[in-house]
Amino acid sequence: MHFKSCVTTLLVTLGLTTAASVADADFQARVKAGLRLIKTSPTDQGAWVTDEEKINNYTGKCAHFVDITDVKDQDVLRAYSDQADNTRVAAAARITYPAVSHQSEANGLIAQLNTSGPQTWLKTLTDFYNRYYRSTYGTQSATWLFNTVKSISAANSRITVSQFSHSYAQPSIIVRIPGTSPNLIIMGAHFDSTGGTTTARGPGAVDNASGVVVLMETLRVLANARYAPRNTMEFHFYSGEEAGLLGSGDIFRNYKSVGKTVLAMVNTDMAGYSPSGKISSYNDYSDTGLLAYVRRVITAYLGSYTTDTCGYGCSDHASAYSNGFPTAYVCDEPDVTSTPYIHSPNDAYSTVSFTTVLRHTKFTMAFLIEANYL
Repeated sequence: MHFKSCVTTLLVTLGLTTAASVADADFQARVKAGLRLIKTSPTDQGAWVTDEEKINNYTGKCAHFVDITDVKDQDVLRAYSDQADNTRVAAAARITYPAVSHQSEANGLIAQLNTSGPQTWLKTLTDFYNRYYRSTYGTQSATWLFNTVKSISAANSRITVSQFSHSYAQPSIIVRIPGTSPNLIIMGAHFDSTGGTTTARGPGAVDNASGVVVLMETLRVLANARYAPRNTMEFHFYSGEEAGLLGSGDIFRNYKSVGKTVLAMVNTDMAGYSPSGKISSYNDYSDTGLLAYVRRVITAYLGSYTTDTCGYGCSDHASAYSNGFPTAYVCDEPDVTSTPYIHSPNDAYSTVSFTTVLRHTKFTMAFLIEANYL
């Protein structure tokens, strides 16, 4: 699609009425000037903001939004503007999620999980001044994470670790355990952070170093076991989430364009602070079939769970969802009792409960083993 056509589609979808040629020139001029187009709700027609305004005025105030500047797919734009379609059935009901039935296999791997690595890795992640996606610290944290994940994966030579490049310096990271089927089971977590402004200290301990180390520990055990899955497993570490789901947006637009089949994408964003002592499974912007399956896995392995709604563009599962992939979102707590320290310098290592981290790691392992047989 030509850029002018893409821009015209974008503006029509947002309900803007400027003449196409003028809008096209205006769009390109704004992008060249460093502005980004964001939406805060399905009905929001969009606002042009600087990157600093995104972080200071939205992320820093915990206001959800999606950066749609680079979205050219008309179906994806419609999805971001659809008020009703936030609990789709998985890929037009082509996916059947079964009963839980592989506890023996999963429990053998769960028994090998611990918090030793997660404590060390999380400390390193929070020692970066921040992991803001445009800062040198953000780039340095991506390099450290890439190298560390490669080291963890080295126990199994079949595992590949790659960087997914974006228009900004901080790459996302994709770890792939190839299966006999190319169909994908994806576990995702973002690794960037913010302290509420573009220059603030942002340790991002619960949000979301906790989710990152959950995936790292699960990967460690699978790599050491040289686990050979049926479905291909991927671990995604997203950059730029705090700036409007940028990293995951690029990845899932790519997956849609090349026709990848995703059987399930489960997003873990915040897995280290839980007064309830239960995993929270959120209701909205999740596939109904997958959501029920996630809850069956939680119940079978860990007992009861809490629920909540997350809202528009609240985390990276929204990127997969808007591109037509079945998604679900788990975190550590309903919003009202979640950590009060996110997007601030106080989201520190000392606030993390590693009992909570381990609970989420057990769920992640259980889900991957169960979903391996979809």
